[in-house]
Amino acid sequence: MIVRILNDGQYQVDDQHVAHLNTIDERLGEAIDRGDGAGFAEDLATLVRLVRVHGTKLAPEELRRSDAVLPPADASMEEVRTLLGAEGLVPGT
Repeated sequence: MIVRILNDGQYQVDDQHVAHLNTIDERLGEAIDRGDGAGFAEDLATLVRLVRVHGTKLAPEELRRSDAVLPPADASMEEVRTLLGAEGLVPGT
């Protein structure tokens, strides 16, 4: 899976990590629905960190179509709401 983190770049994430990313993504959506700012910030930071830790950053010239687009870890809840699709930020497999 190719994940783009806005203002950072693209990462190749092995499929074995997608289920964990989806779990965090679901929690993030639930935090947004509840208006839980602290939970939202924690889950977004975790999601971005996991992509960076488990992904391999692609060279800027190696542009590929992204399967998922994440906002930066410091994005606001409103900014993330505009990015959310029916499947959240990280589509399921």
